[in-house]
Amino acid sequence: MSQHTRQGTTPQTIPPGGAPAPERTGAPDGRRLGLTLGMLVLPMYVALGAPSVALPAIGRALAVPFGATAWILAAWSLTSALAMPVAGRLLVRWSPFQVLVAGVVALAAGSALAGAGPTLSVVIVGRLIGGAGAGATVIAVFAAATALPGRQRIRALGIVAAASATASGCGTLLGGAVTAWLGWRAVLAIPALALPLLLAALPSRRALTRSGSGSGSGSGSGERNGSTGRLDIVGAAVLSVLAGSLITLLQAHSVGLPAPVTLVVAAAGALAAVGLWWRVRSTPDGFVPRRVIASRGFLAAGLIGGTVFAGYYGVLFRAPSLIEQATGGGPLEAGVLLVPAAACSVLAGRLVGTLTDRFTGWQVSAGLAALTVVGVLVVALFTGPIPIVLGMALTVCGFAGAQAVLVSLAPDLVAADDRDTAQSLLNFMNALGGGIGPAAVAGLSGIVPVPVALAALAALPLAGLVLSLTRRPTAGRRPAPDAMRGSPR
Repeated sequence: MSQHTRQGTTPQTIPPGGAPAPERTGAPDGRRLGLTLGMLVLPMYVALGAPSVALPAIGRALAVPFGATAWILAAWSLTSALAMPVAGRLLVRWSPFQVLVAGVVALAAGSALAGAGPTLSVVIVGRLIGGAGAGATVIAVFAAATALPGRQRIRALGIVAAASATASGCGTLLGGAVTAWLGWRAVLAIPALALPLLLAALPSRRALTRSGSGSGSGSGSGERNGSTGRLDIVGAAVLSVLAGSLITLLQAHSVGLPAPVTLVVAAAGALAAVGLWWRVRSTPDGFVPRRVIASRGFLAAGLIGGTVFAGYYGVLFRAPSLIEQATGGGPLEAGVLLVPAAACSVLAGRLVGTLTDRFTGWQVSAGLAALTVVGVLVVALFTGPIPIVLGMALTVCGFAGAQAVLVSLAPDLVAADDRDTAQSLLNFMNALGGGIGPAAVAGLSGIVPVPVALAALAALPLAGLVLSLTRRPTAGRRPAPDAMRGSPR
């Protein structure tokens, strides 16, 4: 391992805006590219917020328990998470734009299938396909954004984070309106709009391709990123089984999974966990490279992001139905009431840059995790639409801010050649947390009252808060953003 790999994994701060590193001549403008990338992520995040409002209607139409509809959110998050490391490996050979095209095609095709599905099983298959496309798209977007230098990077990521949180939150309004006027099938098909948005992004194709060329995805990084980009099928398989088993077990009670099947799933998950541990140790350049996850602070960053995402998506799953129960209204009313919460994402995205000028990335992430804990508890402990909207707003701020802070932090934790792999694994942990949140709430709601289930959910972002406060190596150092990279940005 090179010297810069050993020393370059210690910086744990977002660089201060007052001392940006020299930026590449001709590098894309962060704000302009951020707006393009933010536009591209809109459909996939709408695909999370919009169906949450339609879940009661879907459950009634397909004659399934409400808890079973959590799979509609969890399936999307699961395959989105699993597709991210795969997309990171594809970036060894492909540009972000090529990965983006492949992701958008899968996103649109899966969403069309989900919208046309006659049964919950078919709907879930469509969501699995669409989620995989969404995961690839996210990785392409972040690969382009994180290749920007200095302040341009955090500026672009802030715009993308604000767009993603706004879309997932405002998706409730869109989902409510579409459910009321066109039906729930149209809601599930909304992400197919990614295809025309991709066409609108064609003028920025050169910027997307050029950004990718500096992000560690060129030919020189192929060897570092694992056998010149060959996919470790065994590593990918055990990670997929482990993630799928975890989400399935969390929802076993709510979907009425028979005890023998539950035991089989648990055994598969345990074997997959052992297999992943063995694979990481025996294949250092495999699907989950040992040098990346061993980088100081990397696993902590992923776990913090995953717990914050779990809190946000767990509340997003339950908030619309709680508002409908409190007001006696329908999906449209619930969507309208949640709009102020979604608007908070714009504020959070804009404040991230300011906060990271004054505090370390770990300190900011601790504050965002704390906001998420409070938001989940507010929704759990208080009834009525106003507390629900307030709690949702706090979790939205945590989600939007954590996404920008932690994704921007990841490149400083590993060597430059491992940047794409690190981004994909970090996003995998974040998205997996997004699948665990709804699954945990749905599973617990079949055993205990909903407020108790939500209160238990708050334990996840609370763990992220504790981790943020205790895992702060070199917190006092504020190195230049590119000082520890193997190549200039």
